[in-house]
Amino acid sequence: QVQLVESGGGLVQPGGSLRLSCAASGRIFRINSMGWYRQASGKQRELVTTITSGGSTNYADSVKGRFTISRDNAKNTVYLQMNSLKPEDTAVYYCNAFLMPTSISYSSNYWGQGTQVTVSS
Repeated sequence: QVQLVESGGGLVQPGGSLRLSCAASGRIFRINSMGWYRQASGKQRELVTTITSGGSTNYADSVKGRFTISRDNAKNTVYLQMNSLKPEDTAVYYCNAFLMPTSISYSSNYWGQGTQVTVSS
């Protein structure tokens, strides 16, 4: 069983910062990539950013220059530093890991439970 546990969401004023964390635990052979997605009320879930085991990153255009993803491979943990937050960043943020539970498994997507980020004055 694989678990992704997120933390760090909350309420912040426009222009403020938040840092999200996500720790993967359980039966994990190899994590290929980790990332963050978000879903605003009434909208579809969208990609925010991803990072591979080698450190390659990908960002949605809407967050480039404001958000930074980082990863601690030894701890199976990914972080999302969010700066210059805007009201349109308000959403539930979900952690994602694309990983192999065992050496003979196919890689699959796993999701955290989500953490609410609200940007409002």
